[in-house]
Amino acid sequence: MARPRVLLVGFLVLLIYGAAALALMPRERAAHPAPRAAAEKPALMILTTLPLVFPEEFTLQGAGSKALTALETRYRVVPLGTTDASSLKQGQLLLLAHPIAQTAEALVDLDRWVRGGGRVLLLADPRLDWPSDRPLGDKLRPPPSFADTGLLKHWGLTLEAPAESGPQLRTIAGNEIVTVSSGRLAGACDVEEGGFVARCKLGNGRAVVVADADFLNVEDLDGPTNSNLDVLVAELAALER
Repeated sequence: MARPRVLLVGFLVLLIYGAAALALMPRERAAHPAPRAAAEKPALMILTTLPLVFPEEFTLQGAGSKALTALETRYRVVPLGTTDASSLKQGQLLLLAHPIAQTAEALVDLDRWVRGGGRVLLLADPRLDWPSDRPLGDKLRPPPSFADTGLLKHWGLTLEAPAESGPQLRTIAGNEIVTVSSGRLAGACDVEEGGFVARCKLGNGRAVVVADADFLNVEDLDGPTNSNLDVLVAELAALER
C-alpha cells in the first residue's frame, strides 16, 4: 500500500505546483486581433480631442492616423461630438481618447449607457505630451490634462499626476508599450499594473480606464512602439466579450 500512497502524494504535489505556476502567469490578450470583413465590422464610437480621425490642420489631403488605420481593420468608426443618449444609440462600444469635457447631462447619459450594457475604453491622460501647432487657449487644441468633471469619482476612481515625466515603458495585460508621462489610477475597480489600468464592472456594462493617451501617437514616439496599437485594438476586442 506504500507505493500507491507515494504516487498519490507525488501527484498532489505536481498538481499544486502546476496550479501555482498558472496563477503566476501573466494574463495576456491576443496581440493581433484578427481583421474583419467590411460587412462584419461593428460600430466603434469614438470621442477624442486628438488628431486620430481628422488631422489637426484643415486639409483635403490625407486624413486620419495610424491609430485610425488599426481601428478600421476591425471596426466601423463613428466619430461623436458628445456622449448624450441620442449619440450613444449608434453602438455598444465606445473609445474615449482624451475626450473633451462633457456636460453633466451627457455624463449622466454615458453612465446610464454603460450600466445598461455599454462598453467603454477611456484613455484619461493627466499630463498630455502630444505636440500641437495650435496656440494655447485654442478650443481645438487638446487639453493638457484629462478634463474630468466627476466621471472617475462616480466610478470610484482617482487619477494622479505622473511621478515622472518623459517616455516610459508600461505594461497592459502582459504587453509592453511606450507611453509618455503616464499617471496613476486608484480606487474601487480592479486596478492593475501599478495603477496604469483600471477595469470596472458597472451594472451590466464595463469600463476600462488607462492613465495615458500619448501611447496612440506612434508617429512621433521614440522607442519600441510595435505593440502600442495592437494593445489598443486588443483591449477593445476584449471589451466585446
